[in-house]
Amino acid sequence: MFKKFIQKKLENYVKAYFKAHPEVKLIIVVGSVGKTTTKLAIGTVLAERFRVRVHEGNHNAELSAPLAILGIEYPENLKSMFAWLAVFKAARLRIRQPADVDVVIQEVGSDRIGQIPHAGTYLKPDIAVITAVSPEHMEFFGNIDIVAQEELAAANFSQAAIINRDDIPGRYANLLTNSNISTYGTGGSAEYYFEEDDFSIKDGYKGKFIAKDWDEPSEVKLMLLGEQSIRAAVGAGAVAVKLGMNSTEITKGMNKIRAVSGRMNLLRGVEDAVIIDDTYNSSPLAASSALTTLYSLPVSQKIAVLGDMNELGTSSMVEHQTLGLLCDPNQLAWLVTVGSEAEKYLAPAARQQGCQVKSFKNALEAGAFVHSVLDKGAAILFKGSQGNIYLEEAVKVVLHSTEEEGRLVRQSQSWLKIKRDFFTKF
Repeated sequence: MFKKFIQKKLENYVKAYFKAHPEVKLIIVVGSVGKTTTKLAIGTVLAERFRVRVHEGNHNAELSAPLAILGIEYPENLKSMFAWLAVFKAARLRIRQPADVDVVIQEVGSDRIGQIPHAGTYLKPDIAVITAVSPEHMEFFGNIDIVAQEELAAANFSQAAIINRDDIPGRYANLLTNSNISTYGTGGSAEYYFEEDDFSIKDGYKGKFIAKDWDEPSEVKLMLLGEQSIRAAVGAGAVAVKLGMNSTEITKGMNKIRAVSGRMNLLRGVEDAVIIDDTYNSSPLAASSALTTLYSLPVSQKIAVLGDMNELGTSSMVEHQTLGLLCDPNQLAWLVTVGSEAEKYLAPAARQQGCQVKSFKNALEAGAFVHSVLDKGAAILFKGSQGNIYLEEAVKVVLHSTEEEGRLVRQSQSWLKIKRDFFTKF
């Protein structure tokens, strides 16, 4: 009851804020994967012209999203009424003050049915960006059709929507009631897309950002890795076009986009290895895309470290097996799995394909094994979920320098304590 009261108060403050400041644009980002990466890419590009408010983390739930929109710190003690009274005071002050931003960019998450439609009861976004429809929190959603209904609801309560054409099946177009829809992606069938001219690990992608609104494409350089990262950058460019930015501004902004910690972030490893740090979380779409990216790298040894994909419910067996079947023995010197689901379902499927597989119960053991089999100049993908997997700790074992540990996810003192307690069980 207390949480519901707080949530309602915060939602009312958000409504009051946009009523008091109708000039402030609201961009929301929803989708099964890639929300934070896309949100921050949008923020980077829009900052070339606008004052933007964008939270660096993934504050996207019932209480954290309204606070991020208002630019108010999340209270340390959620049970303290005094802390919430201070939040309410700050919210009222924010509403009364002149607007300090031109655009608010906010991700909206969902781990159960109805959360995104509920957001439409207090948010009226100018643009909704929908990154993907793929398996997520399947223990609550049950099937992919329900996921699609949840995520695409954002398009229908927003003034306009920009949808990832590559990662949202076309059959779900029937769920859209909003006619103001545009598409983005890496394929030419989208209205906003990227055409690759060249790629190197050092320099990223060189190519053209193509927008339906422009007569000529814009030459851009994306210091990113993987198609999912490119799509986030293209989505950012599409939003910028919609808000009236010119090609010079958009090109400059897209050139500044960088990977987010734990999300297809390139790090330097021992023996001059290339580490793909994708440890923040894992899902079928993101994991398969990360594998494809690893395969594309021009190195002699490739190692994939894949942890359990959590929150898949009854689809866990099939999804882990499917990922295992994507493991190519002609590409991978080793597949290393971490966690019980990956060992039970992913590893046997990969062995069936002919892969050399080693399974471990925890990330520290996996990291030590990778270190022992690593060749000079190898590429290593680390991809796993948050809960009880923590592959960022395996990354530490093969990092070139401890100074780069600060670029990993979940390195606060509170997180480190949680992980110490977890690893002592083994």
